[in-house]
Amino acid sequence: MAAAWKGALLLLLAARAASWGGASEDEDEDVPAEWVLLHVVPGQVGAGNYSYLRLNHEGRIVLAMRSVRGDADLYVSDRTLHPSFDDYELQAATCGRDVVAVPAHFQRPVGIGVYGHPSHRDSEFEMKVYLDTTAPLGDGATPGGAGAGAPHAYDPEGAPQEEESLLWTVLIGLLKLVLEILF
Repeated sequence: MAAAWKGALLLLLAARAASWGGASEDEDEDVPAEWVLLHVVPGQVGAGNYSYLRLNHEGRIVLAMRSVRGDADLYVSDRTLHPSFDDYELQAATCGRDVVAVPAHFQRPVGIGVYGHPSHRDSEFEMKVYLDTTAPLGDGATPGGAGAGAPHAYDPEGAPQEEESLLWTVLIGLLKLVLEILF
């Protein structure tokens, strides 16, 4: 009888492990082969707050964000670097995976706002940034042609700003953790 319980327990654990491993594989299977992974951006945002990022890459960019903990929502704009639920061009505000396709004709840099839904004290997210190689680089080009915005793709001023935003997010998260431990 004990052997039967051990076998059932092992079968249950194996099934659970397969389902945990399968979740990330399924997510990667949903991504077309034509999408090139550019970045994976982890982050954290408090309830009712925003974390801001900048997108400088040219072309059609797909932002795929999943909430690891809590519920983070995604707002995107080429008019402001601080989009919000009141001022945005594109948004994804689901309780699950949020996906936004940023058209190639959006002026760079593009502002990305990640909002922490108030239903959770903190929200932790992971955003994958993909280049959709099926879309031509100049579709719906901005005035001046597709080449006019090309310097933004490798803009040395833009990269540190995105890293700075991520750095601030990490530092604020660590500070919150220290404060929770102390108080």
